[in-house]
Amino acid sequence: MKAVVIDQYGSTDQLHEIEMEKPSIEAGQVLVEMHATSVNPIDWKLREGYLKEMLPFDFPIILGWDAAGIVKETGSNVSRFQPGDRVFARPATTRNGTYAEYTAIDEGLLAKMPENISFEEAAAVPLAGLTAWQCLIDFAEIKEGDKVLIHAGAGGVGSFAIQIAKSFGAYVASTASGKNEDFLKQLGVDRFINYQEEDFAEVLQEYDIVVDTLGGDIQKKSFEILKEGGTLVSIVGEPDKEIADRKQIKSGSLWLNPDGEQLAELGKLLEDGKVKANVGKTFPLTTQGVRDAHKLSETHHAQGKIVIKIK
Repeated sequence: MKAVVIDQYGSTDQLHEIEMEKPSIEAGQVLVEMHATSVNPIDWKLREGYLKEMLPFDFPIILGWDAAGIVKETGSNVSRFQPGDRVFARPATTRNGTYAEYTAIDEGLLAKMPENISFEEAAAVPLAGLTAWQCLIDFAEIKEGDKVLIHAGAGGVGSFAIQIAKSFGAYVASTASGKNEDFLKQLGVDRFINYQEEDFAEVLQEYDIVVDTLGGDIQKKSFEILKEGGTLVSIVGEPDKEIADRKQIKSGSLWLNPDGEQLAELGKLLEDGKVKANVGKTFPLTTQGVRDAHKLSETHHAQGKIVIKIK
């Protein structure tokens, strides 16, 4: 099979295309013929070597942890899927990622793709969609009527978080640059904040939940707009416990836990049209295609998801 790998840490120049053996599947696993994957910040952070202590993989490493494709083979003990099923997943974080024509995935991490979406759209969902889901539902326990601020709403996690929050009947504010105003309003944002012109901390107050995708000063200032007993959940680092305790705010950093059942729930929202996968730009599975996709992701200014089309 064809795959795009890295043999050492470094810049996008390390990404290159090779031919390698198809993965063999173990009991409880499914071999998926990949049709599309997507690029997430974890991909290039790992490529640069920032995560090598946390994820000490041997080379070569196939990056990519979003999968959409068709079941080709099932291992022993697999009961919920059969060859020909259209599936999507956030596979386990191993050195055998999804920038490849085939990948092996644990049955418990797979979900059937909604009939009404394309492989490219499906590939855009798992990592970012599940992250947003776990921030809002598992951590923040969102409910109808909550006031929610989502930072960087035009990005992958942000755009899913807006839609999931709206599906619960929340009031949603979100920050982005002016060029993304229409996009965010289409997603259902009630209060748009152009961060180049307005300071969110000066215009918002008494919020129930903040989803922080940026960290740093923005994370710190997010405490100011939360009501006592509110929730601050971050995907980029642990919020200040001292401030949280002082304001009686539930705070924490969320590292995604892949989950096929939750992905199936998200699939229902996609099927019902309550959540839409926004594919921003598509690249081919080639050395140059993947390098360009990484460069775009590293700008932090991509709208929607960056997808790599494999088949």
